[in-house]
Amino acid sequence: MTAKRATLTHFDASGNAWMVDVGGKAATARVAKAGGSITMSPEAFAQLAAGTMAKGDVLGVARIAGIMAAKRVDELIPLTHPLVIDRAEVRFRLDEEQQTVEIEATVGISGKTGVEMEALTAVSIAALTIYDMCKAVDKGMTIGNIRLLEKTGGKSGRYQRNG
Repeated sequence: MTAKRATLTHFDASGNAWMVDVGGKAATARVAKAGGSITMSPEAFAQLAAGTMAKGDVLGVARIAGIMAAKRVDELIPLTHPLVIDRAEVRFRLDEEQQTVEIEATVGISGKTGVEMEALTAVSIAALTIYDMCKAVDKGMTIGNIRLLEKTGGKSGRYQRNG
């Protein structure tokens, strides 16, 4: 089987950056799911889990921040299209053994371009919000493993991360 050669769509034949023309594409249902994590000290994790962090409802605020960020990607990342988001969810799972908050964001639209960047941005901003709200207890937190988990729709079809 011959591997398909990847092309960079945000550059023209001369190598100049440009915004991809999606005008002729049909709108389709598109969904992207991204994940990431933030690991912290046992003390910070205990306060977050108990809801006793001085700045308040850390996960509630981080959820709203992630959703808001998904809606504003075109203002943050050059050459992305402004999108009307149909659905944005941010969920958290607490891993007490690792003192880690696992973050997952799902974004959906009916549109002409994908929502991978929106899901990845939602995870990133949710993690940064958790960091901001917990930094008085632990400045050594680590944000990481931000990645696309799956996406559906569009010309390239379905993608699902292995592992």
